[in-house]
Amino acid sequence: MKPSVVDYRLQDSLNRRVFLRGSAMSIGTAALASLVVGESPQARAQDESIGLAGFPHFPPKAKRIIYLFQSGAPSQMDLFDPKPAMEAQRGKDLPESIRNGQRLTTMTSGQKNFPIAPSIFKFAQYGQSGMWMSELMPQMSTLADRWCMIRTMHTEAINHDPAITFCQTGSQLAGRPSIGSWVAYGLGSVNRDLPSYVVMTSFGSGRPDDQPLYDRLWGAGFLPSKHQGVKFRNSGDPVLYLSNPPGVDPATRRGTLDRIAALNSQRYEQIGDPEIQTRIAQYELAFRMQSSIPDLMDVRDEEAATIAMYGCHPGDGSFASNCLLARRMAQRGVRFIQLYHRDWDHHSLLREELPLRAAEVDGACAALIRDLKRLGMFEETLIVWSGEFGRTPMSQSNKGSVGRDHHNKAMSMWLAGGGVRGGIVHGATDELGYAAAEKVCTVHDLHATMLHQLGIRHDAFSVKFQGLDAKLTGVERANVIHDILT
Repeated sequence: MKPSVVDYRLQDSLNRRVFLRGSAMSIGTAALASLVVGESPQARAQDESIGLAGFPHFPPKAKRIIYLFQSGAPSQMDLFDPKPAMEAQRGKDLPESIRNGQRLTTMTSGQKNFPIAPSIFKFAQYGQSGMWMSELMPQMSTLADRWCMIRTMHTEAINHDPAITFCQTGSQLAGRPSIGSWVAYGLGSVNRDLPSYVVMTSFGSGRPDDQPLYDRLWGAGFLPSKHQGVKFRNSGDPVLYLSNPPGVDPATRRGTLDRIAALNSQRYEQIGDPEIQTRIAQYELAFRMQSSIPDLMDVRDEEAATIAMYGCHPGDGSFASNCLLARRMAQRGVRFIQLYHRDWDHHSLLREELPLRAAEVDGACAALIRDLKRLGMFEETLIVWSGEFGRTPMSQSNKGSVGRDHHNKAMSMWLAGGGVRGGIVHGATDELGYAAAEKVCTVHDLHATMLHQLGIRHDAFSVKFQGLDAKLTGVERANVIHDILT
């Protein structure tokens, strides 16, 4: 006998996926109803901006985050963490007592010795704080009193993919929600015409086939899929299928979406799957983005001096162009903006390639800070700059060329704006820069701090998944890095 609709609903009510997501059903019900019955734009905007009840937990210092991720792992030894004492030991083998059997990657596991390699680049002190910086960062050096350096980030993974996954999701295993998705889920959106979480990528000028970046890095995992990051492409339409096909005008598209929404709402009434609400919301957002995205990407209203400050040719897909677009997104209410810049993986040719990567980001990062400051947005925008791990203080033998292998015992990164104290250095590594010696920070500590600046208690932000209270900061103890905050 053919099952009835009631039988299907009973079956689906026992479906594990629907059951686990049932708590999220009430969140989108009002938005779903507004799409079907045609409430006012103001009511729709209010519904779509709602995050979780009780969020934020306390008044935030930052309204948004711009995360500048340097994929491939920049060498902290040559950019941010000078070790003059290494010069006396140049070329000597790293004592086994220091490495202490630490795991090595396959690139160096066969090396018979590990010669200590001081930086070949010059360092100097900058600003009132006297922060030490490499000659490869001349523009960022002039803003040393605006940002905070952390020299003692410690991570777990030693290979790129699990390390990047860990930095973005708090877990080395793929499939967990990204930090941007957690933020969008907890706080909702600000601008109903743009995604709350946007991702942009750029290539270094060296190797366009460098380490891949997978869409799962900005995925929503077990959170509702509407909270995943929306990736903007480097060329053509920023979002695929943003333009109407020939012969389709906005009125026709609007009518089509209304009919699809009616069908989806009927299906939702039958089975109650919250992903149907996501589908409706995403169709509506895509429709609104047809107007908002071209305006966002059209930088003709920017002053020539501003574009020159970033050092970009708008639309060229460079890191500098993406920084300019990140500022425009911040102005328009995008809550979490993620920029990935690739080609920092220097197992060889460090002398030749590192200056190129540094030049691609140095001026653009400084311009972003200056621009946000000019617009009165710097103090309410948290900027984070990091890679996935650090590099070794000993040389990787590569037929005579200078290179450094992956290293997870010490990594340097910086934060600016959004309630972060400027002009301070947090933590210190040992005399060889091999390991964090004091004030060690973890990736989970970083995530806890980022959430804290948005007004979210990381230990009170969880979702039931596979019977556990899953959190971005995991089950290990995570601490907000209060020493770096105002």
